[in-house]
Amino acid sequence: MHNHLVPASYHRVTALGCAKRLQSGEYHESIIKALVACVNNGLKQDKEVKKWLRVMRENAPSEYIEFMDSVISWQQQTEQSLAYTQQLLRGMGFDTQTENGVPAY
Repeated sequence: MHNHLVPASYHRVTALGCAKRLQSGEYHESIIKALVACVNNGLKQDKEVKKWLRVMRENAPSEYIEFMDSVISWQQQTEQSLAYTQQLLRGMGFDTQTENGVPAY
């Protein structure tokens, strides 16, 4: 799981930074490309994190199940925020994926 958790966090933070740069009026194609790539890569890494969190929950002692449920809930919220960002990018006219499912950038 840790092999995916750190990259997911990196992509999430970088996506947020790109979004803040756009929000402040800065515009350059490289910012858009980085934002799109980070959203796509973050979602990809988050899928792996989610998979391994389920494994951890299944193998956790009963006293840790509630804690694991909280962690899984946090992860779901994180994934939703990136998915929302992806929708916003599409709404702004930026393709986030090509027809065959490969990231546009």
